Amino acid sequence: MIVTLTANPSLDRAVTLTGPLRAGEVQSAAASREDAGGKGINVARVVTAAGVPALAVLPLAADDPFGIVLNTAGLATRRVGIAGHARANLTITDPSGVTTKVNLPGAVLDPAEASALVDAVVDASAGARWLVLAGSLPPGAGDDFYVRVIRAVRERWASGAPRIAVDTSGEALRAAVFEAHPDLIKPNEHELAELAGVAFDDVDLPRAVLDVARTLAPEQVGAALVTLGALGSVLVTAEGGYVAEAPRIRVRSTVGAGDSALAGFLLAESASASAAECLVAAVRYGSAAATLPGTQAPRPADLPGDDIPVAALHL
Repeated sequence: MIVTLTANPSLDRAVTLTGPLRAGEVQSAAASREDAGGKGINVARVVTAAGVPALAVLPLAADDPFGIVLNTAGLATRRVGIAGHARANLTITDPSGVTTKVNLPGAVLDPAEASALVDAVVDASAGARWLVLAGSLPPGAGDDFYVRVIRAVRERWASGAPRIAVDTSGEALRAAVFEAHPDLIKPNEHELAELAGVAFDDVDLPRAVLDVARTLAPEQVGAALVTLGALGSVLVTAEGGYVAEAPRIRVRSTVGAGDSALAGFLLAESASASAAECLVAAVRYGSAAATLPGTQAPRPADLPGDDIPVAALHL
């Protein structure tokens, strides 16, 4: 079982343009779609599509229209009642795959709602192999919200607690890494650079990313999976570092690609794959997601069949 928490779910509206985005002008759209989104929900959708049990925990008001869209996703969910409604995010993609996103802040969580959400995650984590804490935090939750969740889960379940993966950014990621020490983080290169307070150049990005990630893993986090878009992904664990190249694909939307990469990694790890095999699975799932419109969850049949070269990098 893989449990996910989406503290700030979103109704993802995706619009595909007939030409490049032109700011300030009226343009025609070729297509549009709506998906129940939020990083944890995206991970759960991919895991479920692969035939592995997943449970998505989220805050949701009984009268929120988001629930109607979520019901069509075919997910097992645990919903914690709140007063506010889920946000709506807009993604605009041109024919070449260039994506523009507008993300709203989300419903405000009051202290009682935030506590109820923590309690729901703790209960849902019973017997789980992984708990995924993913996405931005809603107003009212506080930057330390994921820290509170991690501590509560580990205190309740002790040695039986699930491994914990965190996929967020900014101060929420910083707090989780340096105060709660998760088992896995999944930043992209920009989020990693912000976390470490460095700037990457393009001379040898995978090597530079590995050098920074090794300062965090395994001292602060068990492992770091860093997605690099078209350049592939880097994985750093206590045992070593690996870089995997991305296959050539036709990009239709990059929304949810990182979430799919994390799901692919967890699916492989849950099947006792090696670190290198987990990294390959992450690249395959992330690449597959980028070939699909909107925030669609890739299925095993969508995965690219190309060989994914993997190289071990000396730490």
